[in-house]
Amino acid sequence: MATDAGDPIPRFPDGFLWGVSTSAHQIEGAADARERSVWDVFTAEPGRVKDGSTAAVACDHYHRYPEDVALLAGLGVGAYRFSVSWPRVNSPGGLDFYDRLVDELCAAGVRPVPTLFHWDLPVSLQEAGGWLARDTAARFADHVSVVAERLGDRVPKWITLNEPAEHTLLGHALGAHAPGRRLLFDALPVAHHQLLAHGLAVRALRAAGAGDIGIANSHGPTWPASEEPADLEAAGFYDVLLNRLFAEPVILGEYPDGMGELMPGHDVSADLKVIAEPVDWYGINYYAPTRVGAPGGTDSEYGGLALPAELPFSVREIEGRPTTDFGWPVVPEALTELLTGFRDRYGDRLPPIVITENGCSYEGLDDQDRIAYLDGHLRALHTALTAGVDVRGYFVWSLMDNFEWAEGYARRFGLVHVDYTTLERTPKASYHWFRDVLRNQG
Repeated sequence: MATDAGDPIPRFPDGFLWGVSTSAHQIEGAADARERSVWDVFTAEPGRVKDGSTAAVACDHYHRYPEDVALLAGLGVGAYRFSVSWPRVNSPGGLDFYDRLVDELCAAGVRPVPTLFHWDLPVSLQEAGGWLARDTAARFADHVSVVAERLGDRVPKWITLNEPAEHTLLGHALGAHAPGRRLLFDALPVAHHQLLAHGLAVRALRAAGAGDIGIANSHGPTWPASEEPADLEAAGFYDVLLNRLFAEPVILGEYPDGMGELMPGHDVSADLKVIAEPVDWYGINYYAPTRVGAPGGTDSEYGGLALPAELPFSVREIEGRPTTDFGWPVVPEALTELLTGFRDRYGDRLPPIVITENGCSYEGLDDQDRIAYLDGHLRALHTALTAGVDVRGYFVWSLMDNFEWAEGYARRFGLVHVDYTTLERTPKASYHWFRDVLRNQG
Protein backbone atom coordinates (compact mmCIF):
# COMPACT_ATOMS: atom_id res chain seq x y z
CA MET A 1 0.00 0.00 0.00
CA ALA A 2 2.99 2.29 -0.45
CA THR A 3 2.21 5.71 -1.86
CA ASP A 4 3.94 8.45 -3.78
CA ALA A 5 3.31 12.12 -3.20
CA GLY A 6 0.14 13.00 -5.03
CA ASP A 7 -2.10 16.02 -5.29
CA PRO A 8 -2.27 18.24 -2.22
CA ILE A 9 -4.96 17.49 0.33
CA PRO A 10 -7.99 19.69 -0.50
CA ARG A 11 -8.41 22.87 1.49
CA PHE A 12 -10.48 22.55 4.68
CA PRO A 13 -12.53 25.45 6.06
CA ASP A 14 -10.90 28.25 8.01
CA GLY A 15 -10.96 27.45 11.71
CA PHE A 16 -10.95 23.69 11.15
CA LEU A 17 -9.25 22.10 14.17
CA TRP A 18 -6.31 19.79 13.50
CA GLY A 19 -4.94 17.62 16.29
CA VAL A 20 -3.53 14.33 17.50
CA SER A 21 -4.74 12.04 20.29
CA THR A 22 -3.31 9.88 23.09
CA SER A 23 -4.57 8.37 26.34
CA ALA A 24 -3.11 8.42 29.84
CA HIS A 25 -2.72 4.72 30.54
CA GLN A 26 -1.14 4.12 27.15
CA ILE A 27 1.65 6.70 27.40
CA GLU A 28 2.12 8.18 30.88
CA GLY A 29 3.87 5.43 32.83
CA ALA A 30 4.77 6.53 36.38
CA ALA A 31 2.41 3.89 37.74
CA ASP A 32 3.92 4.27 41.21
CA ALA A 33 2.67 7.88 41.31
CA ARG A 34 -1.01 7.04 41.08
CA GLU A 35 -3.68 4.73 42.42
CA ARG A 36 -4.05 1.39 40.63
CA SER A 37 -6.54 1.08 37.81
CA VAL A 38 -8.44 -1.88 36.40
CA TRP A 39 -5.81 -2.07 33.69
CA ASP A 40 -3.02 -2.56 36.23
CA VAL A 41 -4.92 -5.53 37.65
CA PHE A 42 -5.76 -6.89 34.19
CA THR A 43 -2.22 -6.72 32.82
CA ALA A 44 -0.83 -8.41 35.94
CA GLU A 45 -2.88 -11.54 35.13
CA PRO A 46 -0.90 -13.99 32.95
CA GLY A 47 -2.20 -14.33 29.42
CA ARG A 48 -4.25 -11.15 29.38
CA VAL A 49 -1.77 -9.13 27.27
CA LYS A 50 -0.31 -10.85 24.22
CA ASP A 51 3.33 -9.92 24.86
CA GLY A 52 3.01 -10.07 28.65
CA SER A 53 3.79 -6.37 29.02
CA THR A 54 2.32 -3.67 31.25
CA ALA A 55 2.02 0.10 31.03
CA ALA A 56 4.02 0.73 34.22
CA VAL A 57 6.54 2.76 32.19
CA ALA A 58 4.90 2.93 28.73
CA CYS A 59 6.34 6.02 26.99
CA ASP A 60 7.17 7.76 30.29
CA HIS A 61 5.19 10.77 29.15
CA TYR A 62 4.73 11.69 32.82
CA HIS A 63 8.40 12.67 32.99
CA ARG A 64 9.01 13.48 29.31
CA TYR A 65 5.98 15.64 28.56
CA PRO A 66 8.06 18.76 27.68
CA GLU A 67 9.73 16.76 24.90
CA ASP A 68 6.37 15.50 23.70
CA VAL A 69 4.83 18.98 23.70
CA ALA A 70 7.80 20.14 21.62
CA LEU A 71 6.93 17.39 19.12
CA LEU A 72 3.35 18.68 19.03
CA ALA A 73 4.56 22.22 18.41
CA GLY A 74 6.89 21.01 15.66
CA LEU A 75 4.05 19.12 14.04
CA GLY A 76 1.98 22.29 13.91
CA VAL A 77 -1.27 20.91 15.30
CA GLY A 78 -3.78 23.26 16.84
CA ALA A 79 -4.90 20.84 19.55
CA TYR A 80 -3.77 17.87 21.62
CA ARG A 81 -6.32 15.36 22.84
CA PHE A 82 -5.03 13.55 25.93
CA SER A 83 -6.84 11.83 28.77
CA VAL A 84 -6.86 12.64 32.46
CA SER A 85 -6.17 9.54 34.54
CA TRP A 86 -8.86 9.17 37.18
CA PRO A 87 -6.50 7.06 39.36
CA ARG A 88 -3.85 9.79 39.12
CA VAL A 89 -6.31 12.52 40.04
CA ASN A 90 -7.25 10.43 43.09
CA SER A 91 -3.61 10.38 44.21
CA PRO A 92 -1.72 13.10 46.12
CA GLY A 93 -0.30 15.62 43.69
CA GLY A 94 -1.88 13.88 40.71
CA LEU A 95 -3.57 16.96 39.35
CA ASP A 96 -0.27 18.82 39.53
CA PHE A 97 0.94 16.82 36.54
CA TYR A 98 -2.01 17.93 34.41
CA ASP A 99 -1.48 21.52 35.60
CA ARG A 100 2.07 21.35 34.27
CA LEU A 101 1.01 19.65 31.04
CA VAL A 102 -1.74 22.18 30.31
CA ASP A 103 0.61 25.08 31.04
CA GLU A 104 3.22 23.59 28.69
CA LEU A 105 0.63 23.15 25.95
CA CYS A 106 -0.68 26.68 26.32
CA ALA A 107 2.85 28.09 26.19
CA ALA A 108 3.44 26.14 22.96
CA GLY A 109 0.23 27.44 21.39
CA VAL A 110 -1.44 24.00 21.38
CA ARG A 111 -5.03 23.80 22.62
CA PRO A 112 -5.46 21.22 25.43
CA VAL A 113 -8.42 18.88 24.87
CA PRO A 114 -8.73 16.51 27.84
CA THR A 115 -10.79 13.33 27.78
CA LEU A 116 -12.09 12.70 31.29
CA PHE A 117 -12.39 8.90 31.08
CA HIS A 118 -10.44 6.58 28.80
CA TRP A 119 -11.05 3.13 30.33
CA ASP A 120 -8.73 3.35 33.39
CA LEU A 121 -11.25 3.07 36.23
CA PRO A 122 -9.73 3.22 39.72
CA VAL A 123 -9.56 -0.19 41.38
CA SER A 124 -11.40 1.16 44.43
CA LEU A 125 -14.44 1.90 42.27
CA GLN A 126 -14.22 -1.44 40.47
CA GLU A 127 -14.30 -3.18 43.84
CA ALA A 128 -17.47 -1.22 44.64
CA GLY A 129 -19.16 -2.55 41.49
CA GLY A 130 -17.47 -0.64 38.68
CA TRP A 131 -19.62 0.38 35.74
CA LEU A 132 -22.19 -2.24 36.68
CA ALA A 133 -23.02 0.01 39.64
CA ARG A 134 -25.08 3.13 39.04
CA ASP A 135 -23.13 5.00 41.73
CA THR A 136 -20.02 4.99 39.51
CA ALA A 137 -21.74 7.53 37.25
CA ALA A 138 -22.18 9.88 40.21
CA ARG A 139 -18.57 9.36 41.28
CA PHE A 140 -17.49 10.24 37.76
CA ALA A 141 -19.36 13.54 37.95
CA ASP A 142 -17.47 14.29 41.18
CA HIS A 143 -14.18 13.52 39.42
CA VAL A 144 -15.12 15.81 36.53
CA SER A 145 -15.92 18.66 38.90
CA VAL A 146 -12.51 18.35 40.57
CA VAL A 147 -10.67 18.39 37.23
CA ALA A 148 -12.73 21.26 35.81
CA GLU A 149 -12.17 23.39 38.89
CA ARG A 150 -8.42 22.94 38.58
CA LEU A 151 -7.92 23.16 34.82
CA GLY A 152 -10.99 24.98 33.56
CA ASP A 153 -9.34 28.39 33.32
CA ARG A 154 -7.04 27.10 30.55
CA VAL A 155 -9.01 24.29 28.86
CA PRO A 156 -11.33 25.50 26.09
CA LYS A 157 -12.60 22.10 24.88
CA TRP A 158 -13.63 18.96 26.79
CA ILE A 159 -14.45 15.31 26.09
CA THR A 160 -16.41 13.33 28.67
CA LEU A 161 -15.89 9.65 27.72
CA ASN A 162 -13.91 7.71 25.16
CA GLU A 163 -15.55 4.81 23.36
CA PRO A 164 -18.10 3.49 25.85
CA ALA A 165 -19.05 0.89 23.22
CA GLU A 166 -15.61 -0.72 23.26
CA HIS A 167 -15.35 -0.49 27.04
CA THR A 168 -18.70 -2.26 27.30
CA LEU A 169 -18.09 -4.89 24.64
CA LEU A 170 -14.40 -5.68 25.09
CA GLY A 171 -14.10 -5.04 28.82
CA HIS A 172 -17.38 -6.40 30.13
CA ALA A 173 -19.10 -8.55 27.49
CA LEU A 174 -16.19 -10.48 25.95
CA GLY A 175 -13.49 -10.16 28.61
CA ALA A 176 -10.78 -9.11 26.15
CA HIS A 177 -10.01 -5.82 27.93
CA ALA A 178 -10.01 -4.71 31.55
CA PRO A 179 -11.77 -5.45 33.81
CA GLY A 180 -11.95 -8.79 31.98
CA ARG A 181 -15.60 -9.61 32.56
CA ARG A 182 -17.37 -12.01 30.17
CA LEU A 183 -21.00 -11.11 30.72
CA LEU A 184 -22.24 -11.02 27.12
CA PHE A 185 -25.60 -9.21 27.12
CA ASP A 186 -25.62 -8.90 30.90
CA ALA A 187 -23.05 -6.14 30.26
CA LEU A 188 -25.75 -3.74 29.02
CA PRO A 189 -25.92 -1.91 32.38
CA VAL A 190 -22.31 -0.86 31.72
CA ALA A 191 -23.45 0.92 28.57
CA HIS A 192 -26.27 2.71 30.37
CA HIS A 193 -24.19 3.79 33.34
CA GLN A 194 -21.43 5.17 31.12
CA LEU A 195 -23.96 7.15 29.11
CA LEU A 196 -25.50 8.41 32.34
CA ALA A 197 -22.00 9.38 33.50
CA HIS A 198 -21.56 11.35 30.29
CA GLY A 199 -24.74 13.34 30.92
CA LEU A 200 -23.82 14.01 34.54
CA ALA A 201 -20.35 15.08 33.40
CA VAL A 202 -21.83 17.56 30.92
CA ARG A 203 -23.85 19.07 33.77
CA ALA A 204 -20.79 19.17 36.03
CA LEU A 205 -18.72 20.89 33.37
CA ARG A 206 -21.42 23.46 32.68
CA ALA A 207 -21.74 24.12 36.41
CA ALA A 208 -17.99 24.77 36.50
CA GLY A 209 -18.30 27.31 33.69
CA ALA A 210 -16.85 25.05 31.00
CA GLY A 211 -18.04 25.03 27.41
CA ASP A 212 -17.34 23.35 24.08
CA ILE A 213 -18.15 19.86 25.36
CA GLY A 214 -18.41 16.61 23.43
CA ILE A 215 -18.09 12.84 23.69
CA ALA A 216 -15.82 10.49 21.67
CA ASN A 217 -17.89 7.55 20.43
CA SER A 218 -16.58 4.91 18.04
CA HIS A 219 -18.57 4.31 14.86
CA GLY A 220 -18.28 2.60 11.52
CA PRO A 221 -20.62 1.47 8.77
CA THR A 222 -22.07 -2.02 9.13
CA TRP A 223 -22.11 -3.93 5.87
CA PRO A 224 -24.33 -7.04 5.62
CA ALA A 225 -22.52 -10.14 4.32
CA SER A 226 -25.28 -10.64 1.76
CA GLU A 227 -28.86 -9.64 0.97
CA GLU A 228 -30.15 -12.82 2.60
CA PRO A 229 -32.70 -12.03 5.36
CA ALA A 230 -30.60 -13.72 8.07
CA ASP A 231 -27.54 -11.64 7.19
CA LEU A 232 -29.54 -8.42 6.98
CA GLU A 233 -31.12 -9.10 10.37
CA ALA A 234 -27.74 -9.84 11.99
CA ALA A 235 -26.15 -6.75 10.48
CA GLY A 236 -29.04 -4.60 11.66
CA PHE A 237 -28.68 -5.89 15.19
CA TYR A 238 -24.91 -5.32 15.18
CA ASP A 239 -25.46 -1.75 13.95
CA VAL A 240 -27.86 -1.09 16.81
CA LEU A 241 -25.48 -2.57 19.35
CA LEU A 242 -22.26 -0.86 18.26
CA ASN A 243 -23.53 2.36 16.67
CA ARG A 244 -27.07 3.43 17.48
CA LEU A 245 -27.09 2.27 21.13
CA PHE A 246 -24.39 4.84 21.97
CA ALA A 247 -25.33 7.61 19.54
CA GLU A 248 -29.09 7.95 19.89
CA PRO A 249 -29.37 8.48 23.66
CA VAL A 250 -26.93 11.40 23.31
CA ILE A 251 -28.29 12.84 20.06
CA LEU A 252 -32.01 12.01 20.29
CA GLY A 253 -32.55 11.34 24.00
CA GLU A 254 -33.87 7.84 23.34
CA TYR A 255 -32.64 4.30 22.92
CA PRO A 256 -33.22 2.38 19.68
CA ASP A 257 -36.43 0.36 19.67
CA GLY A 258 -36.34 -2.50 22.15
CA MET A 259 -33.14 -1.45 23.92
CA GLY A 260 -34.52 0.89 26.57
CA GLU A 261 -36.42 -1.94 28.24
CA LEU A 262 -33.14 -3.82 28.73
CA MET A 263 -31.49 -1.02 30.66
CA PRO A 264 -31.27 -0.94 34.45
CA GLY A 265 -33.15 1.40 36.74
CA HIS A 266 -36.76 2.11 37.47
CA ASP A 267 -36.93 5.30 35.38
CA VAL A 268 -34.84 5.05 32.23
CA SER A 269 -36.76 7.97 30.70
CA ALA A 270 -35.49 10.28 33.46
CA ASP A 271 -31.94 9.04 32.89
CA LEU A 272 -32.28 9.72 29.17
CA LYS A 273 -33.00 13.37 29.90
CA VAL A 274 -29.65 13.53 31.66
CA ILE A 275 -27.84 11.56 28.95
CA ALA A 276 -29.20 13.94 26.31
CA GLU A 277 -27.84 17.08 27.94
CA PRO A 278 -26.95 19.18 24.89
CA VAL A 279 -23.37 18.82 23.69
CA ASP A 280 -21.55 21.37 21.58
CA TRP A 281 -20.21 18.76 19.17
CA TYR A 282 -20.21 15.02 18.66
CA GLY A 283 -16.93 13.11 18.48
CA ILE A 284 -16.48 10.12 16.18
CA ASN A 285 -13.58 7.67 16.32
CA TYR A 286 -13.40 5.91 12.96
CA TYR A 287 -11.12 3.09 11.82
CA ALA A 288 -12.97 0.71 9.48
CA PRO A 289 -16.38 -0.66 8.46
CA THR A 290 -17.54 -4.08 9.67
CA ARG A 291 -18.98 -6.84 7.51
CA VAL A 292 -21.58 -8.80 9.47
CA GLY A 293 -23.59 -11.92 8.79
CA ALA A 294 -25.78 -14.44 10.52
CA PRO A 295 -24.21 -16.41 13.36
CA GLY A 296 -22.00 -19.26 12.24
CA GLY A 297 -22.77 -21.60 15.13
CA THR A 298 -19.16 -21.88 16.28
CA ASP A 299 -16.65 -19.75 18.13
CA SER A 300 -14.68 -17.53 15.76
CA GLU A 301 -11.89 -15.01 15.71
CA TYR A 302 -11.79 -11.58 14.06
CA GLY A 303 -8.98 -9.05 14.27
CA GLY A 304 -7.44 -10.93 17.18
CA LEU A 305 -10.73 -10.93 19.10
CA ALA A 306 -12.40 -14.18 20.16
CA LEU A 307 -16.13 -14.15 19.36
CA PRO A 308 -18.34 -16.76 21.07
CA ALA A 309 -20.83 -18.78 19.07
CA GLU A 310 -23.77 -17.53 21.15
CA LEU A 311 -23.60 -14.02 19.66
CA PRO A 312 -26.53 -13.33 17.30
CA PHE A 313 -24.16 -12.28 14.51
CA SER A 314 -20.78 -13.16 13.03
CA VAL A 315 -18.09 -10.79 11.78
CA ARG A 316 -16.73 -11.59 8.31
CA GLU A 317 -13.60 -10.53 6.48
CA ILE A 318 -13.85 -7.61 4.05
CA GLU A 319 -12.13 -9.04 1.01
CA GLY A 320 -10.25 -7.22 -1.71
CA ARG A 321 -8.98 -4.45 0.54
CA PRO A 322 -5.50 -3.78 1.91
CA THR A 323 -5.18 -4.29 5.64
CA THR A 324 -3.16 -2.66 8.38
CA ASP A 325 -0.66 -4.58 10.50
CA PHE A 326 -3.57 -5.10 12.91
CA GLY A 327 -5.52 -6.83 10.14
CA TRP A 328 -8.08 -4.03 9.86
CA PRO A 329 -9.35 -3.28 6.33
CA VAL A 330 -8.45 0.09 4.85
CA VAL A 331 -11.64 1.64 3.44
CA PRO A 332 -11.41 5.46 3.39
CA GLU A 333 -14.67 5.95 1.51
CA ALA A 334 -16.53 4.27 4.38
CA LEU A 335 -15.76 7.38 6.44
CA THR A 336 -17.72 9.45 3.92
CA GLU A 337 -20.50 6.86 4.06
CA LEU A 338 -20.56 6.98 7.86
CA LEU A 339 -20.72 10.77 8.06
CA THR A 340 -23.34 11.27 5.37
CA GLY A 341 -25.32 8.44 6.98
CA PHE A 342 -25.27 10.22 10.33
CA ARG A 343 -26.40 13.44 8.63
CA ASP A 344 -29.23 11.66 6.83
CA ARG A 345 -30.36 9.70 9.90
CA TYR A 346 -30.27 12.49 12.50
CA GLY A 347 -30.77 15.62 10.42
CA ASP A 348 -30.78 18.87 12.35
CA ARG A 349 -30.58 16.97 15.66
CA LEU A 350 -26.96 16.09 14.86
CA PRO A 351 -24.43 18.43 16.47
CA PRO A 352 -21.30 19.47 14.58
CA ILE A 353 -18.91 16.52 14.27
CA VAL A 354 -15.26 16.20 15.23
CA ILE A 355 -13.24 13.15 14.15
CA THR A 356 -11.61 12.48 17.52
CA GLU A 357 -9.59 9.45 16.35
CA ASN A 358 -8.48 8.07 13.02
CA GLY A 359 -5.29 6.12 12.41
CA CYS A 360 -3.63 2.80 11.72
CA SER A 361 -0.98 0.37 12.90
CA TYR A 362 2.12 -0.07 10.73
CA GLU A 363 5.75 -0.84 11.45
CA GLY A 364 8.75 1.20 10.34
CA LEU A 365 10.03 4.76 10.32
CA ASP A 366 9.42 5.18 6.59
CA ASP A 367 5.73 4.45 7.07
CA GLN A 368 4.38 5.10 3.59
CA ASP A 369 1.38 2.88 4.28
CA ARG A 370 0.32 5.15 7.14
CA ILE A 371 0.71 8.17 4.87
CA ALA A 372 -1.51 6.50 2.27
CA TYR A 373 -4.08 5.65 4.95
CA LEU A 374 -4.24 9.19 6.34
CA ASP A 375 -4.19 10.75 2.88
CA GLY A 376 -7.16 8.65 1.80
CA HIS A 377 -9.14 9.36 4.94
CA LEU A 378 -8.55 13.12 4.79
CA ARG A 379 -9.83 13.12 1.23
CA ALA A 380 -12.86 11.07 2.30
CA LEU A 381 -13.48 13.51 5.13
CA HIS A 382 -13.31 16.43 2.71
CA THR A 383 -15.82 14.68 0.46
CA ALA A 384 -18.23 14.49 3.42
CA LEU A 385 -17.71 18.20 4.08
CA THR A 386 -18.42 18.97 0.44
CA ALA A 387 -21.61 16.91 0.75
CA GLY A 388 -22.76 19.21 3.54
CA VAL A 389 -21.75 17.36 6.70
CA ASP A 390 -20.73 19.82 9.42
CA VAL A 391 -17.30 18.54 10.50
CA ARG A 392 -15.21 20.89 12.63
CA GLY A 393 -12.00 18.96 13.36
CA TYR A 394 -9.79 15.91 12.86
CA PHE A 395 -7.45 14.16 15.31
CA VAL A 396 -4.94 11.51 14.27
CA TRP A 397 -4.49 8.47 16.49
CA SER A 398 -1.81 8.69 17.71
CA LEU A 399 0.97 11.15 18.43
CA MET A 400 3.34 8.33 19.40
CA ASP A 401 3.61 4.58 19.58
CA ASN A 402 2.22 3.35 22.88
CA PHE A 403 0.85 0.49 24.98
CA GLU A 404 -1.90 -0.87 22.77
CA TRP A 405 -4.07 -2.43 25.46
CA ALA A 406 -4.34 -6.24 25.16
CA GLU A 407 -1.89 -6.16 22.24
CA GLY A 408 0.84 -4.74 24.46
CA TYR A 409 3.61 -3.07 22.47
CA ALA A 410 3.10 -5.16 19.34
CA ARG A 411 1.10 -2.51 17.45
CA ARG A 412 2.47 0.88 16.44
CA PHE A 413 -0.08 3.62 15.74
CA GLY A 414 2.20 6.61 16.24
CA LEU A 415 3.39 9.42 14.01
CA VAL A 416 6.42 9.29 16.32
CA HIS A 417 8.39 6.08 16.90
CA VAL A 418 9.18 5.18 20.52
CA ASP A 419 12.11 2.91 21.38
CA TYR A 420 10.72 1.11 24.42
CA THR A 421 14.22 0.37 25.73
CA THR A 422 15.70 3.87 25.57
CA LEU A 423 12.37 5.75 25.28
CA GLU A 424 13.90 7.82 22.48
CA ARG A 425 11.35 9.51 20.24
CA THR A 426 11.92 9.58 16.46
CA PRO A 427 9.45 11.29 14.12
CA LYS A 428 8.38 8.98 11.28
CA ALA A 429 7.83 9.88 7.65
CA SER A 430 4.12 10.27 8.48
CA TYR A 431 4.95 12.95 11.07
CA HIS A 432 6.74 15.02 8.46
CA TRP A 433 3.97 14.38 5.93
CA PHE A 434 1.24 15.49 8.33
CA ARG A 435 3.30 18.56 9.31
CA ASP A 436 3.46 19.53 5.63
CA VAL A 437 -0.29 18.93 5.21
CA LEU A 438 -0.98 21.33 8.09
CA ARG A 439 1.40 23.93 6.68
CA ASN A 440 -0.38 23.76 3.35
CA GLN A 441 -3.71 24.20 5.12
CA GLY A 442 -2.41 27.50 6.44
